[in-house]
Amino acid sequence: MTEPASRRRRNSYAAATLTGLLVVTGGVGASAAGADVSANPPARSDADNADWAERTLRGMTLEQRVGQLFVADVWGQAPNQKHAGNQEKYGVDTPSDVVRKYQPGGVIYFNHSGTDNIERPKQVAKLSNGLQRAAHSTGAGVPLIVSVDQEGGRVTRVGEPATEQPSAMALGAGRDSEAAKSTAAVTGSELRAMGISQDFAPIADVNSNPANPIIGSRSFSADPQVASEFVSAQIHGYQDSGSRTETVSSSAKHFPGHGDAATDSHTSLPTIDRTEQEWREIDLPPFEAAIDAGIDSIMTAHIRFPNLDPSGEPATLSKPIMTGLLREELGYDGVVVTDSLGMQGVREMHSDREIPVLALEAGVDQMLMPPDLDVAVDGVLDAVKSGRITEERINESVLRILELKKKRGIPEAPMVNVGAVDKKVGTPDNHATVQSATDKAPTLLSNDDEVLPLTGQGKTLVTGWNNLDYPGYPARPVESLASKLGDSATALPTGADPDEATIRRAVNAAGDADTVVVLTNGLADDAAQRDLLHELLATDANVVAVSVQEPYDPGYVDVPTWLATYDWRDVSMTSLAKVLLGQQAPQGKLPVTIPAGDDPDTTLYPFGHGLTW
Repeated sequence: MTEPASRRRRNSYAAATLTGLLVVTGGVGASAAGADVSANPPARSDADNADWAERTLRGMTLEQRVGQLFVADVWGQAPNQKHAGNQEKYGVDTPSDVVRKYQPGGVIYFNHSGTDNIERPKQVAKLSNGLQRAAHSTGAGVPLIVSVDQEGGRVTRVGEPATEQPSAMALGAGRDSEAAKSTAAVTGSELRAMGISQDFAPIADVNSNPANPIIGSRSFSADPQVASEFVSAQIHGYQDSGSRTETVSSSAKHFPGHGDAATDSHTSLPTIDRTEQEWREIDLPPFEAAIDAGIDSIMTAHIRFPNLDPSGEPATLSKPIMTGLLREELGYDGVVVTDSLGMQGVREMHSDREIPVLALEAGVDQMLMPPDLDVAVDGVLDAVKSGRITEERINESVLRILELKKKRGIPEAPMVNVGAVDKKVGTPDNHATVQSATDKAPTLLSNDDEVLPLTGQGKTLVTGWNNLDYPGYPARPVESLASKLGDSATALPTGADPDEATIRRAVNAAGDADTVVVLTNGLADDAAQRDLLHELLATDANVVAVSVQEPYDPGYVDVPTWLATYDWRDVSMTSLAKVLLGQQAPQGKLPVTIPAGDDPDTTLYPFGHGLTW
């Protein structure tokens, strides 16, 4: 294959002597904290982007260039907030101290795991501005790319009052890719207003394995073509729905495809046993669609895929997969970013010092959340000094990262207008756009007793799954749905694992109800939730069961009336209430096949199934 011109250019500049002064056009120092820096800069060509990136590269030391390869997690909600987590991991007090010490290429925000970066949109904007000031004060002075996992559904880092998307599978059930594009545009514009410039979304994995413990409703569909259509739509929504200072880089994940995994790569190294032909037919199409849509970055999977690379290495560290397939065969020359380097899936075979070196050798550019940043940086520097990795190879990746920053207008507008956040985030129009898309999702699987809609049905008890310990966000769908059903509905949440006494309270409450709506989540692995359903089915009340995350729960308990919402957030409970009350006919079509729980080879509800009235 002929070497792409962009790669030839990188290699040419990488060989040059790295001297000169860094010039950051419109740098952080030019903008006050509250200044309105949202004015759109003129459009720039790819050549303009490359010129800034190459000029910046030449002004950086080796240590500064290696810093650009890493994305660090920081602890705290304010740039100068002291937090023990920063001391424990980095030996400094504040998020700004981390940026000044390591000069990383980026930072990533979380709302759980102790990092606790996110409270409200204005606070996030102030944190972003403060960290950009810290980056500007370093020797390199290169602005940060600020990242987040804002997929929608259960992987939502910035919650209300920001506008929350439903899960990808909810959008897939709605079968309206233009609506999915609109929701991504809303999310991208709101994130950018908070100073976040990279969203690790959408999921391009095809959830072909109903037992997948980590992807599930994060995937649009089990069908490669549906997944491809929605991946492409959301990329355009994130990246192309405004000027480059109003949009975010999106990242299709997790290449070469995490959808058939039976274990969680956070805690183990999954093995995918697909043949190469099966991979090409099932997993590959959404990533091809992402590349065709102009995706800014692609995230790797910490999975072993023997029929793509028999070495046994996880894909993140596999040169045959990252370079042979992604770079050379698919022709992708954008940024390749690892999934978190703190996950067991990538740490099972190698040391934390060796992993970033192997990732670079495989063809990766941007490395996410190494568990020990000192060890990771030193490992790369020592590999360069020993000649194992050339400076040209480092420069190639740094240039891609710098070009991505320039493409998104980060050097011109690293700061955001904190005073404008409330006018851009969580607006009535944004909520209406996402609610309209979500209203298409609820899927009526069965209505054998014609219980639905609940017009004139008397008292309703809403019970079942909630989880106040849900990471980063207490899940209260029982109370949310009951409030939306009106005064005739009462809420009795039973939690994620109800005990016998809790089940008995729900059964007693059902005696005073005409209809019981039971929310479920994960019946395959939760005997207590199954017992709750069986006990309620033995009462005189009409029972309506609703799977509020993965749609596979109907395979485990036979209920005459089953629905799936694919998500439990308020936006999805609002859509569900409309269907239950008959205010809207159900429109959703299954984006997956639901098998019988005791016989995975038997189809209970086929792909595309969905009743209405």
